[in-house]
Amino acid sequence: MKLDDDIALALRLADAAGAAIRPHFRTVMVPERKDDATPVTLADRAAEEVMRAILKAERPDDPVIGEEFGATNGSSGRSWVLDPIDGTAGFLAGRPLFGTLIALVVEGWPVLGVIDQPILGERWLGVSGRPTTLNGQPVRTRACRTLADATLATTGPHYFDDHDGGHFMGLAAKTDHKRMVMGGDCYNYAMLATGQLDLVCEAGLKLHDWAALVPVVEGAGGVMADWNGDPLHAASSGHVIALGDPARMDDVVAALACGH
Repeated sequence: MKLDDDIALALRLADAAGAAIRPHFRTVMVPERKDDATPVTLADRAAEEVMRAILKAERPDDPVIGEEFGATNGSSGRSWVLDPIDGTAGFLAGRPLFGTLIALVVEGWPVLGVIDQPILGERWLGVSGRPTTLNGQPVRTRACRTLADATLATTGPHYFDDHDGGHFMGLAAKTDHKRMVMGGDCYNYAMLATGQLDLVCEAGLKLHDWAALVPVVEGAGGVMADWNGDPLHAASSGHVIALGDPARMDDVVAALACGH
């Protein structure tokens, strides 16, 4: 399968998901609660269903892993990983900082990723070996001279348990914590890839939360890893860091290790 064909398909998936999501934005919606107590809406399900329908028709041998409807079987060794609305709480609050995440994972490693913000009309595309683009224009992360200069972002402190929260605060104390950003979900990673943030740190993420982010961040000159600094793959624990300047990786890992 040609990578360009996969890219074209991923962009059509994003188009279809956006068309399913936009009519529901800033409407009165009553979310349901999943088993983990996180909210899910009609928009989440509609967007994933339309993407799955396209993949079933065009890539029947590729497994699909989605947040809302789980995993399907396939024999190709290539998986499509979908998060129709990453940031459902923000979506419900009428904040256009959520995103549709689409990834192609080959033998456990993300090789293609899309972050699509269908309300603002912003789409980041990351492909292994190619520069990341925002609406077709290349973007780059920014340099960060020291960890003390870094602007750190995370979705929220309530996503860390006590143990992980202590390590996160150890990192936060080493950064420019007066500019720390809370909230934003996948949009934080898009902003890091565009040179607006330096560092994102989170725990408890699942494959559908982060797979699309890796090609976007790394194609823009950044790096993503687990809290030990090791590359992310399908078996990773869900402890995730994203750095705009890879030179700060050792500093970040050391700061996380010193937290308690």
